[in-house]
Parts: sequence; structure tokens; C-alpha cells
Amino acid sequence: MSIYLNKDSKIIVQGMTGGMGSKHTTLMLEAGSNIVGGVNARKAGTSVELGGKELPVFGSVKEAMAETGADVSVVFVPPAFTKDACIEAIDAGIGLLVVITEGVPVQDTAEVWSYLQSPSNQGSTRMIGPNCPGIITPEESLAGITPHTIAGKGPVGLVSKSGTLTYQMMYELRDYGFSTAIGIGGDPIIGTTHIDALEAFENDPETKAIVMIGEIGGDAEERAAAYIKDHVTKPVVGYVAGFTAPRARRWATPARSCPARPAPRRPRRRPSRPSA
Repeated sequence: MSIYLNKDSKIIVQGMTGGMGSKHTTLMLEAGSNIVGGVNARKAGTSVELGGKELPVFGSVKEAMAETGADVSVVFVPPAFTKDACIEAIDAGIGLLVVITEGVPVQDTAEVWSYLQSPSNQGSTRMIGPNCPGIITPEESLAGITPHTIAGKGPVGLVSKSGTLTYQMMYELRDYGFSTAIGIGGDPIIGTTHIDALEAFENDPETKAIVMIGEIGGDAEERAAAYIKDHVTKPVVGYVAGFTAPRARRWATPARSCPARPAPRRPRRRPSRPSA
């Protein structure tokens, strides 16, 4: 079994016709994902061939769901348009929304999160991300950018805040295999938390052990540890990456937020020669 994603999941890709969208749609198809179409309002009614499969392009998520029965959407749109793409998918009632985009403004994510909690939407859509590698159920389906050749199916459930450590842990435990590996993303506000994934793994009979990876900064890992103590019966291995971080600076901030390079030193002025 698995959590959130399996071989029967029907996936659409918002932004499928873009550079990153088309590249990773092809890789998801190679992983065995059932990609049924894409969404781009400007190219509605056309189709693209990716991974040897002709995929229709729809004008909206609602239309794509009505035509294909899709229940998962993967978002590969630029940060400025991610909020609108998420709200469109939520309004359409998509079951799982995987937001890969990095650099989404925190205010936008906060508004999407608040929209998800509204009485009309609560419980209808699960969002993973943003700024995450997505979710993979090895040998069944991939919704995101995790390399599907790292590890196969097995009894370990993995939830990680770090994308690269997701890949590293899958590789290290490749001889055991995974029920599902989920990268929840490291942004200040995310849709699915460690606790959400821990609860799902605890309820999954095929998951026998859980690996949880966090990063310094914030108290998400402490809250997850308290939840494990009270509610999780399966063995859990936890790892929190990092030792110290500069004061008042969030761990693993995007490169664009790093301190600017020091200003170049002004060249010394040569002393003027005394006049004869």
C-alpha cells in the first residue's frame, strides 16, 4: 500500500507545456505515472507528445478533471502565478495538489493555506509543498521530481523537509525500499506537515518503519516528536540537518535571499605629483 499516491492515481500537470513541466512530465511517465493531460489556458485544445504519449492540453483544471477523471495535479508554473494555479485546482476539487515551484512568496502561500482551511474547502484537497520534490510511491507512481530509479518498493515510509536529503536517504536505504517517500518542502508555510505524513504512515499497514528528516529553524520537528510519542507505534528514525544558523536568518533560505556580495573596494586614488 502507500499514502496519498498509487498506481491508480490520474495526474494532470499545470504548466506541462513549459520547459520544466515538459521535462518532468516525461520523467514521471518513465516512472510509470498515469499522466492524463496538462493545463495551459493559452494552449487549450492542443496536445503534446511526451514520453511517447500524446497528452491533451486543457484550458482549466475543472475541464481536465471532467474529461479525464484526474485526481492529482502537479504544479510547474512560475512563482508569480502559483497562487492562482493552486486556487484554481482547489476550486475544481482536486484530491491531491503537489506544488513543486520554488520561490513562491510566503504571503501567497499563506493565502492558499487559508483558502484550504475555509469551510467550503476543508478536507477536499491535500496540498504538498510548495518548494518540494513531491511524492513517489516506487514502482507505482511519481508526482514530482524525485528520481524514480533511486530505490524500489519496500516497508519504509519517508517524510522529509529537504529535497536533496530525500534522495540521499532513498539511496542509502535502497536495499530496503519504500512504501512512499514524500518531500514536504522547507518553506515557512507548507500544505502537508511531518505530522500529517506520520499519521498516514501509522495508518498504512504496509509501512513497517518511518524515517523523518527535518532541518534546524522552527519547531515543526519538536511538535512531530511529541506526536510520535503520543500517537505512533511504529519505529521512527529522525534526523535534523544542520548545527547552527546565522541569527535571525531562516535555515535553507533560497539563494536569492542570501546576503548580497560585499561591495567592491574603491580603488585608491594615486597621490597627485607635486607641480614643478
